[in-house]
Amino acid sequence: MAGTIKPRSSAELRQAVEWALAEGATLDVRGEGSKLALGRPMECDQVLDLSDLSGIVDYAPEELVVTLRAGTPLSEVEALLAQRNQMLAFEPPDLGPLLGREAGQGTLVGAVMGNFAGPRRLSAGAARDHLLGFSGVNGRAEAFKSGGKVMKNVTGYDLSKLLAGSWGTLAVLDEVSVKVLPAPDQTRTLLLHGLSDEAAVTAMCAAMGSPHDVSGAAHVGDRTALRLEGVAPSVEARLQGLRGLLAGTGAALEELGTLESRAFWREVRDAAPLVPAPADIVWKISCPPTEGPAIVGRIRAQRSAAKAFYDWSGGLVWLALPPSVDGDHAIVRGAIGPAGGHATLIRADAAVRAAVPVFQPQPPALAALAGRVKESFDPRGLFNPGRMG
Repeated sequence: MAGTIKPRSSAELRQAVEWALAEGATLDVRGEGSKLALGRPMECDQVLDLSDLSGIVDYAPEELVVTLRAGTPLSEVEALLAQRNQMLAFEPPDLGPLLGREAGQGTLVGAVMGNFAGPRRLSAGAARDHLLGFSGVNGRAEAFKSGGKVMKNVTGYDLSKLLAGSWGTLAVLDEVSVKVLPAPDQTRTLLLHGLSDEAAVTAMCAAMGSPHDVSGAAHVGDRTALRLEGVAPSVEARLQGLRGLLAGTGAALEELGTLESRAFWREVRDAAPLVPAPADIVWKISCPPTEGPAIVGRIRAQRSAAKAFYDWSGGLVWLALPPSVDGDHAIVRGAIGPAGGHATLIRADAAVRAAVPVFQPQPPALAALAGRVKESFDPRGLFNPGRMG
């Protein structure tokens, strides 16, 4: 059974990596551990627990920047920002309940390392687009920094883009600076009832291409939802424009106010519709928006019990399948088709995650490049070995 190392400072973090490098010990890098069930199972010599590296280092509301330690809970960051009516615009999801954990246990750095983003990904970008800078330790036990605490920081290589989405396999972060934005005064949602998947994607794409500044577009069950945010007069005017634009769909229209809207989009963000069936295998498919219904159709032709809902105007498909020994990965990935896309296995038991590629297999040239990047940052393979395949 692996032991646990809990550094309490930047110096102790570097010492821990120095020790691992000298001993040839592999490290299971984690914050709160809320996403341990995502990725391939690992067998590491030690757990590097970052939960004691916690707390807000600096918050400058006027500069729209917050700097925090790697183990700081996401809930703590969001509560701090709410006091100044600000937010993390990329809407990091809380996948704890989907993965069999309690809600509210993840860290902001964990969301960044997975490059997670919620429904506002369409208008605000992914997590990597909000990471301004960081400090950490690479697999050579070298402390390094990248970026800074200002929004216009383009000096040198943009390592923030590289580290986001690396799942802790390249370096251990100690401190990050993240861009924040003012929270909207009002949120309204226009619901269209009864559209097919194909008609819903057509309506969502039309709304996203309109001048009405839609910040969320999802299709869940028989409801197609379009979110508008901002100051009240602007939201009202854009809502009426959106009603006129979509009047020809023939769908029954309904509006949700601010509180109802926030609850609805929180459920979409956290993939809540798939939580009540914990035995189901869950996939996350990213694709061109107009391809989503076709991909789901090809999967349902072979697995009629497949359940799906759409976010990002159809460009993100959350898919649930009955349990199987291989997660039906060949069916899921085979359904993506020539238009492109990728599928990530989000929830399955350890045996399935050990047997199949959790992350989309890369083309040979890209895999070779990723290998050279890994070699540069962590040549001995200390950090989260095997988690990404």
